[in-house]
Amino acid sequence: MNDTGPTTDATTGPLTLADHAAVARGRLDPAVWDFVEGGAGDERTLAANLTAFERVRLRPRVMTGLGLPHTKTEILGRVWAAPIGIAPLAYHTLAHPEGEVATARAGHPLVVSTFAGRTFEDIAAAASGPLWLQVYCFRDRAVTRRLVERAESAGFEALVLTADAPRLGRRVRDLRSGFRLPPGVEPANLTGTGFSSPSGHALAEFDAALDWSAVEWLRSISSLPVLVKGVLTGSDALRAKEAGAAGIVVSNHGGRQLDGAPATFDVLPEIAAALSGSCAVLIDGGIRRGADVLACLAMGADAVLLGRPVLHGLASGGTVGVAGVLGIVTDELTETMLLTGTSSPHDAGPELVTGTSPSRDGGQAEAPGPVVSPGGVTLRRQDLHGSLSDPLLDTMNFLNGITHRYPDAISFAPGRPYDGFFETEHVFTHLRRYVAHLEESGATPAQVRSALFQYGPTSGQIRELIAASLRADEGIDVPPESIVVTVGAQEAMLLALRALIAGPDDVLLVSSPCYVGITGAARLLDVTTAVVEERADGFRCADLEAVVLAERERGRRPRAFYVVPDHSNPSGATMPLRTREELLDLAARHDFLVIEDSPYRMVSPGAQLPALKALDRERRVVQLGSFSKTLFPGARVGYAVADQPVAGGGLLADELSKIKSMVTVNTSALSQAVVAGMLLAAGGRTAELNTETAAYYGDAMRVTLRELAACFPDGEALGVSWNEPSGGFFLTVRVPFRADNDALFRSAEEFGVIWTPMSYFYPQGGGDHAIRLSVSYLPHSLIAEGCARLARFVRAQAG
Repeated sequence: MNDTGPTTDATTGPLTLADHAAVARGRLDPAVWDFVEGGAGDERTLAANLTAFERVRLRPRVMTGLGLPHTKTEILGRVWAAPIGIAPLAYHTLAHPEGEVATARAGHPLVVSTFAGRTFEDIAAAASGPLWLQVYCFRDRAVTRRLVERAESAGFEALVLTADAPRLGRRVRDLRSGFRLPPGVEPANLTGTGFSSPSGHALAEFDAALDWSAVEWLRSISSLPVLVKGVLTGSDALRAKEAGAAGIVVSNHGGRQLDGAPATFDVLPEIAAALSGSCAVLIDGGIRRGADVLACLAMGADAVLLGRPVLHGLASGGTVGVAGVLGIVTDELTETMLLTGTSSPHDAGPELVTGTSPSRDGGQAEAPGPVVSPGGVTLRRQDLHGSLSDPLLDTMNFLNGITHRYPDAISFAPGRPYDGFFETEHVFTHLRRYVAHLEESGATPAQVRSALFQYGPTSGQIRELIAASLRADEGIDVPPESIVVTVGAQEAMLLALRALIAGPDDVLLVSSPCYVGITGAARLLDVTTAVVEERADGFRCADLEAVVLAERERGRRPRAFYVVPDHSNPSGATMPLRTREELLDLAARHDFLVIEDSPYRMVSPGAQLPALKALDRERRVVQLGSFSKTLFPGARVGYAVADQPVAGGGLLADELSKIKSMVTVNTSALSQAVVAGMLLAAGGRTAELNTETAAYYGDAMRVTLRELAACFPDGEALGVSWNEPSGGFFLTVRVPFRADNDALFRSAEEFGVIWTPMSYFYPQGGGDHAIRLSVSYLPHSLIAEGCARLARFVRAQAG
């Protein structure tokens, strides 16, 4: 059988899915691992799928007297031992020499990819469970017909038409690594056709004019039932049924997805309600636990399909590994059914899942518009903007909820200034100073009164003082009219994105990890983002250039690159001077702007590298600034420096001001007055105002790093490490377990320490084994105890 690796260990017991993944990663070539992990679709979509299941909470039931539940279910007339099958995955031979033969030998239902590495006949000879063929419609329908005929002759039982072809996902990892299929790895059932890989031929050879008649055509050439894969709406599910499909697969992995495509679990209730049990409903995407399977059954699925974990099992132990992975999930399903009082898969209903309503047998799909109930109108979530269902928008609220739920926990989560620097009387002192400045400048009492009480100009009334401060602090010489005063830097982000992103083909480039404020703003505005993954040693311009070129090949226009070059949130990394210069050169060569957001410079100890705007000679940089970290968080005063000329007259700042007039009208005059008084107190030099605070935060960082070293003397052996930022508020700690919301709950509840999962900051998924620590908010006296609690949690979780 050529199987390798045990699925149990004498000391640890059965391997977990994470263990299988770790073994697989150690055995696979790094480029192959990236290919496997990159998936067919957008990585951000995978992250949304995973996060959707993280939000699920099942209702436990006790004293039910039901006994041990069973997991058997019937799909398309065939009894499955459990409602769990294997999703179509190309080239199993990358993970194991026997490829799909080893996978099929595990005995579970298997959807075989058109791009399988072993022949249909060999796979069928090894299989004891149902086999389905995943089908693409090629432009040359004869190719598809031959594949279907071979599969049917080999004993396959159904066809799964991938409906979201021909565009397959852009695989950033493969583009970066230059991945090519190793010698001997090829689509065994497409020999002689010239096809070598899905991505290489999808655009050229898949039928771009695919419509619902393809279902009828497949039924005309084969007696096998047809399922449609890639359905994400109730209306498409009904169309698939009307076209003659025997089932649908709720999936967002098969092709190039819209940015921020909905998680499959989130759309499942709508689809199940639309079909009302009239045909089979399966789902894939992000399913990793037995609880995930039961949640899908409860919301209307008949079965689920598991993808990446199967390849992990195949790489870690061949057939034994595949059986181990599926066995783990099945055992978890059985246990979860027992704890919820669910006797069989068919008995799972929406009442098991908190916060849901549609029944799997709930009749027709809901009509558009609000639902009128006895208590008044209830809005349907699908009638709200799609961003409101994006897990990204839940992250900070979730973190705040944890903080309020466990008030006695020591929290390394808030990225806000230390409270000890603020005195209430200072507000009045600064306000009086600004009033005196106005009077000394010749303002009449009526003008002073208007400056404090009235709306004021949309672009701001303290632009001259901000321009003077930029010259004094940063050596940035820009005219006051190039500045727009905003409600914090967050509004400046919204204004910049709305002005610069002109159409659906314009793209915002962001690094990964990335501050959630910019990705959240992009999501709210339906702005497409393209991710530049940072390496272990930080951002590289070569990676940015590769993404720029790839986006242009897709017909898109990279418009701007958002970056936090100094002590970034979340990682704490600082961009070297040479990289800053390379970035500006790259922006000029490829004609895009740089959005610089750098709020931590003046609150970090020591001399700072020149800001990107200070190095900008071609007005390529739009700088976003904020006084929240440096002067007065509660004032919520920020600004945008947008000195780029606009054809026809005026500056980009004027365009931002137009947008602001439709959003917030103006920034609070009173807040501007207090900030102005603070600037006047130091002659515009915020660095001087922050000498004490910068020293405090520098000490806080040093204390945190010292305590981490003391608490983890065996860090390397334990799998714990961290970076050492030179300033700012944040640092990153890598841990040997999945640092997700469940881990955070346990950390807060059992160990009394709170942190932020780094996965929050990865737009396309990632950061699962890292946490962000903020050193700014805690007094030094609590940092040592907080690190000690964190160490106890990490050791318990790891072990």
